[in-house]
Amino acid sequence: MLAALAIRTLRTADARCLWKFAWNFGVKGMLSVEKFKRRMKRGEYFPPFLYVSIINSCNLRCQGCWVDVEAPRESIDLAAMNRLIADAKAHGNVFFGILGGEPFMHPELLEILTAHPDCYFQVFTNGQFITEKVAAELRQLGNVTPLVSIEGREMVSDERRGKRDVFNKTIRGLENCLKNRILTGVATSVCQTNIDELLTESWLQELIDRGVHYVWYHTYRPVGPKMNAALALRPDQLVRVREFVVEMRARMPIAIIDAYYDHDGRALCPMSTGISHHISPRGDIEPCPIIQFATETIGDERGVFATMRDSAFLKDFRELSARATRGCVVLERPDLVKELVLKHGARDTTLRGTAMAELDAMQPRFSQWLPGREVPEKHWMYRVAKKYWFSDFGAYRNARHAVQEKRLKLETSLDGGSAPLDTPAAEANCSIARPTH
Repeated sequence: MLAALAIRTLRTADARCLWKFAWNFGVKGMLSVEKFKRRMKRGEYFPPFLYVSIINSCNLRCQGCWVDVEAPRESIDLAAMNRLIADAKAHGNVFFGILGGEPFMHPELLEILTAHPDCYFQVFTNGQFITEKVAAELRQLGNVTPLVSIEGREMVSDERRGKRDVFNKTIRGLENCLKNRILTGVATSVCQTNIDELLTESWLQELIDRGVHYVWYHTYRPVGPKMNAALALRPDQLVRVREFVVEMRARMPIAIIDAYYDHDGRALCPMSTGISHHISPRGDIEPCPIIQFATETIGDERGVFATMRDSAFLKDFRELSARATRGCVVLERPDLVKELVLKHGARDTTLRGTAMAELDAMQPRFSQWLPGREVPEKHWMYRVAKKYWFSDFGAYRNARHAVQEKRLKLETSLDGGSAPLDTPAAEANCSIARPTH
């Protein structure tokens, strides 16, 4: 598998793109994680990977989106991004995830990427603004990998993304990237309407045949102003996703990313481990993209490194989250999120101003943490990479996790086809998703 993947990538990717990936992301990225580990020993937390939503605007209207895509445009300008990246680089960081909205609607995106040839950028995009000209510019830069979101084939894509002809328009952008030999990935938020269509070996083979280099499966999270709980996966389906990813990694010549498990298959949260935090289009420093509260901004005169390192708000989120769960604290314990927001007087960073009401409306549910159902990595490469550069970094070592029998019993009943977690019958047992301390 590994040899076939390497050969296929060498044949289909531009040499400049490969070099930038290998050096900027590979070598320098590993060094960044090592610096992160050394900082942790000193009690200093500054994540080696930063995710930045540079704009809130988007041309699509996806089900369950938590971004203010219909609000007046907010975006981080070139000067602010340059300051942010320069400060992060000074402390060894070189990898930045660029999110939106739709990042390619930002008028200065290419200038941001051009200004930092010594960094590596992963741009999360629906692909519809990647014309042949834009793709050619990305190839020339070499330091960027588009991660194109595909949520289903024709009918499902239109339903999930709120517009018509979404799949074909996205595929055109994807093909422009691949024709220009850019290292390119495809991301899917796995949910009830696409799990049987895209979580399949045949879909992976189609992506391989098209020339796609990697995929990223993550599971749908019902949050935000229009959370769609009906799309959320059941516990047995969450395990199914994990089993599929591990199995296909060992068999198919395509890289498969996940960010929520360690090498032994134990759940983790990148925010709780401290390996990543999020910055909003207005520069607010948030624990993660779906926790839309903050006490600091990147405009602080101390710079982003000192601001994040010294943030009591982020520190509390990491520590309390790790004590409560190895999964997603927002899904499992929205009450704890509200508690911390009130404790620190954190402001609502949304433009709609309803983030607290949305928290109140959430019902606890299962996330990726399903004790006793861990699926360890099979392929040695993924095991090694995760063990040393994407583990839990000891975040959960001293945390007390009370895994209650009621939780496991309810999970078993759900697997057997009884009432889904959102029904009143299940809600009566919602304490199973609230570990005691």
